[in-house]
Amino acid sequence: MNANADSLDGLDPDDPRPASQQIANVLRAAILTRRFQPGERLPSQNELAERYGVARETVKSALRILRDERLVVSRQGSGAFVRAQTERPVGLRPHIEAAFERKHVSIDFAGFSSETLHGALTEPLDKIRAGRLTPESIAVRILIPDHSQPAAVPSRADEQPDDPAVRARADRISRRHAEAITDSVRELGDLGLVQSATAEVRQHGTAALFKVYIINNTEAFFGFYPVVRHTVTIDKQSVPIFDVLGKDVPLFHFATGDEDDDMPALYVQQARAWFDSVWTTIAREPDA
Repeated sequence: MNANADSLDGLDPDDPRPASQQIANVLRAAILTRRFQPGERLPSQNELAERYGVARETVKSALRILRDERLVVSRQGSGAFVRAQTERPVGLRPHIEAAFERKHVSIDFAGFSSETLHGALTEPLDKIRAGRLTPESIAVRILIPDHSQPAAVPSRADEQPDDPAVRARADRISRRHAEAITDSVRELGDLGLVQSATAEVRQHGTAALFKVYIINNTEAFFGFYPVVRHTVTIDKQSVPIFDVLGKDVPLFHFATGDEDDDMPALYVQQARAWFDSVWTTIAREPDA
């Protein structure tokens, strides 16, 4: 799908960030969601300046941000173009926001906690409350570990590997954001803003060493959790533990629809099959 300057989202007058950063964010989302295809020319600086009511220097600053991120290249006398190869660790947020422009939204997540997903969902859910987005249905499923039994991660990193207090801490972290997501999604249904709004959480007994997001059954994101040793405070005591580092880990993106490459579509299909297999077999609803 090709896009032009007029089809791009506008700037948010309540956003405190500079116009150049906002324009860069809009263009980045359009590139990562393939509204601008690899190799495609972006709207000219003059077109973007007119679209957003800013000076050309502001547009140049926005394009400079995208060049630094290796998303676009500038060609003398021709303009800015989307890089032919944009396969790199990507941000989840623009893809989540684009998903909510559809009538039916489905998001499956598996990982240690849903903190990143919670943050990415905040803006589109707020837009639904404000009437700026109007999906007919939302379905969210979240798979997180069950910390009621000992596991390799998280665990103590000293002579006492298993500690119920360490597991209780992990359980609080993994549940906190999942419960906030389910409450927010279900509220939209209760308010009548979405015809069908479901959010479910299930737990499983294996350690989470990676995270997976599946969006609208057409996109999948995968990221590894590094295992780290660090010290945390539990009951006012410093405790060394082995833990997973989840926030801001790189995510790798796979999407259906590329006629020249079947691998991304196969990855999305297999990610969904794996998620469904865990969800319907070893996963259970969490205890209250």
